[in-house]
Amino acid sequence: MRSASDDLTARARIRDTAIAAFARNGFDGTSLRAIATEAGVSAALIVHHFGDKNALRTECDDYVVGVFTDEEHDLITAPTGDRIRTALNDLGRYGPYIDYLARMLIDGSPAADRLFDSFLARTRDVLAEQREAGMLEPMSDPEMTTLTLTLIGLAPVVMRAQIARALGADQLSPAGLRRTTLPTLELLTHGIYSTTALLDGAREALGAEGPAPEGDAS
Repeated sequence: MRSASDDLTARARIRDTAIAAFARNGFDGTSLRAIATEAGVSAALIVHHFGDKNALRTECDDYVVGVFTDEEHDLITAPTGDRIRTALNDLGRYGPYIDYLARMLIDGSPAADRLFDSFLARTRDVLAEQREAGMLEPMSDPEMTTLTLTLIGLAPVVMRAQIARALGADQLSPAGLRRTTLPTLELLTHGIYSTTALLDGAREALGAEGPAPEGDAS
C-alpha cells in the first residue's frame, strides 16, 4: 500500500520535474506524458495529484514565487532580502527556478504579475533606504527610475541566453557576474555621457522641469 509520505514525495518530484520541463521547453511544448516519463511516474498519477496541466502549472508558479519572495520558504536555507542573489550563487541547485522565473515573466500569469510586483516593491524599498542615506541624485520621476532599475535587474534572467551569446559566458555565473558588476555600477554612479546636451535637449523638447527636489520624491 502506498503511504501518505510516498504521495507527498511523488507530488514534489512531479512538481520539480514539471518546473524543469516547463522552463526548458515552455508550457505549450511540454506534455503531461513527457513530465510523467521524466519523473518516473504515470500520467494518471499526475492527474491524481494535480488534475490537469493547467493546475500543475499553477502549482509550479506558486512554488517558484514562494522560492523568491517568501523568507520562510524551505528551499533557500539561508534566507535573505535578495533571494535572487542567493539563488545565483548556486546555479547548479537553483538554475531551474531561475529559468522557470524567466518563462513566467515572458508568458505572463497572475503569479508572474505578483512576482514582478514584489521585485518592483523591493527595488522601491532599496531606493528609499539609499535616498534616506543621502546616496541618490535627485530624480525627475522616482517611480519610473524604480521601474527602470527593476527591468535592468531582471534582464539577465529573462534574456539569459542572448546575453550569454553576446558575452561568451553566462552572465548569471560567478564569472559573468564578476564581469558585469563594475560596468553596471559605473553606469549607475557616473552615467555614460560627458555632457548634459542630450538631457538638456530632451527637457526642452518635452517642456520638462529639472529633477524634483529630494523632499518632493515619492
